[in-house]
Amino acid sequence: MSYKQPVSVLVVIYTPQLDVLLIERADKAGYWQSVTGSREGEETLAETARRELYEETGLDASRYLLEDWRYTNTYEIFDHWRARYAPGTTHNVEHVFGLRVPSRLPVTLAPGEHVAYQWLPWREALDRVFSPSNADAIARLPARVSVCAR
Repeated sequence: MSYKQPVSVLVVIYTPQLDVLLIERADKAGYWQSVTGSREGEETLAETARRELYEETGLDASRYLLEDWRYTNTYEIFDHWRARYAPGTTHNVEHVFGLRVPSRLPVTLAPGEHVAYQWLPWREALDRVFSPSNADAIARLPARVSVCAR
């Protein structure tokens, strides 16, 4: 059996107006999130982010601004997802990225992974996501965009 690596990316997709793309998980109704995914093989974290963006939304990161936000979250893996990891693995290290797109773009969801998407103003997106680390990343968005604009 092939196990997931306990190293992942979280990619916040946003517009200059700070609208944030959220996608709803297929395996947990009502669980809204940004793009996430585990590293595969020896790929770099940026390669993981680009691959997950394309797999989950159909967006080609090379057409937009993908940035490594250079911070991580370490969190306990939910019990219902632990079987995906090697026995004894309880925590994951998540590396945060942002993808700035020019506007609210249509996306193509990964069948079986996500069932819906929505663009929301960042404050609404912050309240909608189920993951505390995802909420933290979205909360940092206005300051990040302000710093990048200087």
